[in-house]
Amino acid sequence: MDKIIVFSQRYKEVDKPYVKELFDTLSTLPYEVFVSEDFSLLIKDEIDLSHRKVLRKGEPCDAKVMITLGGDGTILTAAKWLNKVDIPIMGINLGRMGFLAFIEKSNIKKALLDWHKGNYIFQERGMLQLDSSPNIFQDFPYGLNDFTILKKETSSMITIKTYIDGEFLNTYWADGLIVSTPTGSTGYSLSCGGPIIFPNSGNFVITPIAPHNLNVRPIVIPDSSIISFELAGRAEAFLCTLDSRNETVTKEHTLSVKKSNFNITMVVLEGQSFMKTIRDKLSWGLDIRN
Repeated sequence: MDKIIVFSQRYKEVDKPYVKELFDTLSTLPYEVFVSEDFSLLIKDEIDLSHRKVLRKGEPCDAKVMITLGGDGTILTAAKWLNKVDIPIMGINLGRMGFLAFIEKSNIKKALLDWHKGNYIFQERGMLQLDSSPNIFQDFPYGLNDFTILKKETSSMITIKTYIDGEFLNTYWADGLIVSTPTGSTGYSLSCGGPIIFPNSGNFVITPIAPHNLNVRPIVIPDSSIISFELAGRAEAFLCTLDSRNETVTKEHTLSVKKSNFNITMVVLEGQSFMKTIRDKLSWGLDIRN
C-alpha cells in the first residue's frame, strides 16, 4: 500500500473544514497515511487519527507524496523537514498567494482523486546552497526561495561587494541584497522589482533592496555560477536569511551561494501550469473596470 504524509504547521479555525475534508477523502482511498508529529498534536482532538501513523522528523518513510496544508511558507518548512529526502510535495493553499501551494482549498477532493488516477506530472525545483565561514545554518544550509543579506542594527545602508565566479560584479550600496532561485523569483525578489523566472530556466536572480544608485537593477545569471560577498558598513552585524530562517553575520564572515546538488520535486496536477498560476495569482488580464 502506498504511503502519504500530511504536513502542516498550524490548525486555524477557518481551515478546519478543509482539513476534515482532506482526511475524509483520504479515508476512501487505499493509502497508508502518516501525519507529521507536530501537526498530529494540533488536530488529534478533532480529527480521528486512530488509523493514521505519526511521523517524527528524521524518521525514514518511503512515501510517494507529502501533502502540505498552508501556503508557500509551509512548503519551505516541509523542504527543510524532509532534509534532502526525495519525496514529492503536493501543496494545498490555505494561505494567500500560493505560487508553490497552487492547489486551492476548494479543490482538495478533486486534487486527491487526480493524484489517485495518476493525472499529474512531477516538476523539479532547484535549491541554492550557502557556504559560510564561520558556519551558519549548519543543520540545513539550503534554500528553495532565496538567500538575503540585510541591514540589522542601523538605519544606514550597507555595502555588499559581490563577485561572480571570483570576478568582481558590483558594490551594492543598499538596504540589502537578494539572491533568488526561479522559484523565489515570485517572492521577495518580485516585490523589490525583480523579474519573474520560469521554474526550469536554470538561473539565479540578484536583486538589490532599495539601492542607493538608481541605475543598479536586478540581474539574471546562470545557476552554474558561484556568487560570493564581502560585507561592509557602519554596523558590526548584518542579518542573513535562507527562506524563512535567519542568522546574524559580521564583516568577518565569508559567504557564497551556489546551486545545490539536489532538488525539490513538486506535484503538478492535470490542468495546472506555471503560466496559469501567475495569471491567476497576479490577476493578469483582469479588467477591474468591469
